[in-house]
Amino acid sequence: MKSDIEIAQEAVMLPIQEVAAQLDLKEDDLELYGKYKAKLSDECLRRFADQPDGKLILVTAINPTPAGEGKTTTSVGLGEAFGKLGKKAVLALREPSLGPCFGIKGGAAGGGYAQVVPMEDLNLHFTGDFHAITSANNLLAALLDNHIQQGNALGIDPRQVVWKRCLDMNDRVLRHIVVGLGAKADGMVREDHFVITVASEIMAILCLAEDMTDLKRRLGKIIVAYTFDGKPVTADDLQATGAMAALLKDAMKPNLIQTLEHTPALVHGGPFANIAHGCNSVRATKAALKMADYVITEAGFGADLGAEKFFDIKCRKAGLRPDAVVLVATVRALKYNGGVAKAELAQENLEALKRGIVNLEKHIENLQKYGVPVVVTLNSFVTDTEAETSYVEEFCRERGCDFALSEVWEKGGEGGVALAQKILDTLESKESSFKPLYDDEMSLEEKINTIAKEIYGADGVDFAPAARRELDRITSMGMGNFPVCMAKTQYSLSDDAKKLGRPKNFRINVREVYVSAGAEFVVAVTGNIMTMPGLPKVPAANGIDVTDDGVITGLF
Repeated sequence: MKSDIEIAQEAVMLPIQEVAAQLDLKEDDLELYGKYKAKLSDECLRRFADQPDGKLILVTAINPTPAGEGKTTTSVGLGEAFGKLGKKAVLALREPSLGPCFGIKGGAAGGGYAQVVPMEDLNLHFTGDFHAITSANNLLAALLDNHIQQGNALGIDPRQVVWKRCLDMNDRVLRHIVVGLGAKADGMVREDHFVITVASEIMAILCLAEDMTDLKRRLGKIIVAYTFDGKPVTADDLQATGAMAALLKDAMKPNLIQTLEHTPALVHGGPFANIAHGCNSVRATKAALKMADYVITEAGFGADLGAEKFFDIKCRKAGLRPDAVVLVATVRALKYNGGVAKAELAQENLEALKRGIVNLEKHIENLQKYGVPVVVTLNSFVTDTEAETSYVEEFCRERGCDFALSEVWEKGGEGGVALAQKILDTLESKESSFKPLYDDEMSLEEKINTIAKEIYGADGVDFAPAARRELDRITSMGMGNFPVCMAKTQYSLSDDAKKLGRPKNFRINVREVYVSAGAEFVVAVTGNIMTMPGLPKVPAANGIDVTDDGVITGLF
């Protein structure tokens, strides 16, 4: 079979105006970025505001493995499958980050015959949203250091600067740096840090803001530092809010593109789920719900991260009520969790499958705690055997889950019809009684413990002294009612990436806590998770090129 980029480059795309017409969008509703990309205007979003909501379907997955799970591929194929069934559907997805594109993971446009296109544009600069977020983040950092340099009227303690610069690239040497070296005019010497753009609080704010008024309110509340007497200093205090909002004016507007089969896709925002809250923008999701009968969205990495944050942060803050959840797994990934080496996953191994399926079991249990009907789908591989598939199907049915095979990578929408029909049956027969995992009134420590015990299966949580002090400070500032965003490895239910399957008898180690006051959540950093990833020994960038006639190669 052809590579993803070959399939994407051979696709015949419709002009974006024709794709938009499927959602009853008019030409004046669109702000065009070439032939195949557009942003939805603010006037368009207001025009649809009073329409009834469609059904919201979340796609999530088991913990990722080197064998691959295909969550985005499943999401895209499912959207195409609804089209095959004559249903009015739209995708609401995240934008890819440049970091993994040039690192180890590759792009995030789906795969095979279930992709969103134009694939190269989406995975590279797209409509410039990430660049705008990076610029707004670093403008705030520049204004902060300039204020200190120009007399420091606010009394900022340079040792308590908490705002970090950002870059949409994996670059480990920027994790801990020193700025201000040189002459006196070059600024005050202090330690500084970078995070990847998808971990910036401004990314989270853009994805949670309802409109420009809400965006500016949230931007203004960002805590950048503390004074010598311990008081918080905000972006409003630095008079930075208006300029940041100006940089984000167009980035606030959802982007419209299409799948290989011309299903509309609103692709907007892109926080990682292992170090941020892992969901596309509230604006895009809410717009999609007004424009279609069925909205397929996804949350990053495994359900212990992305789905938990989708439910406990995004749905809580935006008032969303999901109607169904699709949990993606593969036979190969389950056997990997059962101890099989990657090179041997093509061989039938029911014993390993039985050992590894406990990872799927835990994710099913977790999702059922939220009161939303669950459909498990196996992303099919040609090496899967009937015995293996049948075992997984029976396992799911015994746990009250509907089940369907997905063959969208190979067959596009046609390969997802069985899954789409199963979801329609589930929506018809089962009512969602969605509720978050914990109440706002619980203490921050209780919330962290609840997630660790209920979702990860931990025995408890150990807090570093600095983390416990920060929890006390955040609570004293009146932000103890915020939800919690756990920064944790995606590869394990625990905070140790090597513990596969369903670990037991472990504790979660919280080494750092900080508040994202504008995003209105508290981040708890566990284990050795990094908010600025590094590149692998052989980066994907080494294989990316462009031909003399401008065709990009090697992107995947």
